[in-house]
Amino acid sequence: MSTITSVISGLCIVFGVFFSLASVIGLIRFPDVYTRLHAGTKALSGGAVLVLIGVAMRIGSWQGAAKSMLIVFFFLATNPLASHAIARACYRHGIVPLGEDLDGYGESIKEERV
Repeated sequence: MSTITSVISGLCIVFGVFFSLASVIGLIRFPDVYTRLHAGTKALSGGAVLVLIGVAMRIGSWQGAAKSMLIVFFFLATNPLASHAIARACYRHGIVPLGEDLDGYGESIKEERV
């Protein structure tokens, strides 16, 4: 492995760990379920994907790198869907965003049900 590849993969892993750490701080500090969901989503999208890209660059075989890239694709395909489903379920169960006066989503649901 060349030193350039090693440095780039190391930087990807370090930035991925930084994203994960920032999202953990967000999960602890944010006030409601929607902002915490946002922080958790960014952890997976930013942190885990960067770590997996760094791992794919560092792995010696193309099979391992392909598996890492498949996991990245799976994360990027399922994470937005899962976070949207959780947020929609929370809203439908009456959990309102903190400090929100306008409710455009609630109005669109009412129009949808009519």
